[in-house]
Amino acid sequence: MRVWLVVLLLLCGWGAYSWWQHRPVHNAPGVLVDGVPSQEDLGAGVTLTRGHFTLKPRATFAMTGRVLSREDYQLDDLSPIAPTDLAMGWGRMSDSSVLDRIRISQSNRFYYWYTDNYPIPRHEIEDSSANMHMIPANDTIARELRDVRPGELIQFEGFLVDVKRDDGWHWNTSLTREDTGAGGCEIVLVEDIHEAR
Repeated sequence: MRVWLVVLLLLCGWGAYSWWQHRPVHNAPGVLVDGVPSQEDLGAGVTLTRGHFTLKPRATFAMTGRVLSREDYQLDDLSPIAPTDLAMGWGRMSDSSVLDRIRISQSNRFYYWYTDNYPIPRHEIEDSSANMHMIPANDTIARELRDVRPGELIQFEGFLVDVKRDDGWHWNTSLTREDTGAGGCEIVLVEDIHEAR
């Protein structure tokens, strides 16, 4: 009986620590990020190998944005290389007065939003937010990604990449912010990330 109590206490402690580490950052109303993500398409270039995965850089990518939500994965096809997804917002999708009227969640590598009354036009919600599969370039970036909190303003840069596994499984990145649904997510090889100032 005592063993189960100890296990229960450890699990509760771990859950509380995890919640505290990723507790949301609260921001005052107003647009926090004026700019939009920037990218520059690359021609045929080198590929990178990460274990059983091959990465093909498609474009350079840099952005400042507000973290709308984060989801960590351990058991799906991409988790060995991209353990975290960040739903990112910019423009009016970085404004708390807008976001307070939109419900946001993530599941199964998708980002979902719902609203009863549109605070801004639908196309602006879709064009000013995106789900991004984050591939850390090294252990330092992996540690930085683990510390990212919803509501935080972050700046990162790297490459949009297509991913292929040894067995033929593949996942292609989006190259535009105007798409939605399956195939509309960015796969980002993150080479630098920090809190935006």
